[in-house]
Amino acid sequence: MSANVMSRRLEETARDQRVLIVEDEFLIALDVADIIEGMGLTVAGLATGRDKALALAAEADVALVDVNLADGATGPAIARELAERYGITVIFMTANPEQLRGRADCSLGVLTKPVMPQVIEECIDYALANRNGWAAVVPNGLKVFSHTHH
Repeated sequence: MSANVMSRRLEETARDQRVLIVEDEFLIALDVADIIEGMGLTVAGLATGRDKALALAAEADVALVDVNLADGATGPAIARELAERYGITVIFMTANPEQLRGRADCSLGVLTKPVMPQVIEECIDYALANRNGWAAVVPNGLKVFSHTHH
């Protein structure tokens, strides 16, 4: 499949894809929201902790999740719930990737902050391709976890 066909198909699919941002640093969340909207996607909402994240979960397809949030190091538990209960594709975005050791099998992988806008875009594209079963190259900057299915 040519890159043009791939990007056109992604664009068509992307219009109705919604991204949830689970991040307690407001300026980072706003920057990420701008990047997502710039891609033509919808921001499902911003959450600083578990309650808001789960309240918005039904509206989301993909979630970017920090590890340390307003309610503590709840990111991994939130991510598991988003993935298992709502079928959301999760990518962690954290300054502390070592905190995820052994707790990240519910996600596609982890981005280490600070993250360049282009890397966020590539990772969202990768998550959408992954959700839709299309072949996609893992972006530079995304540390992919080896998935062990139970």
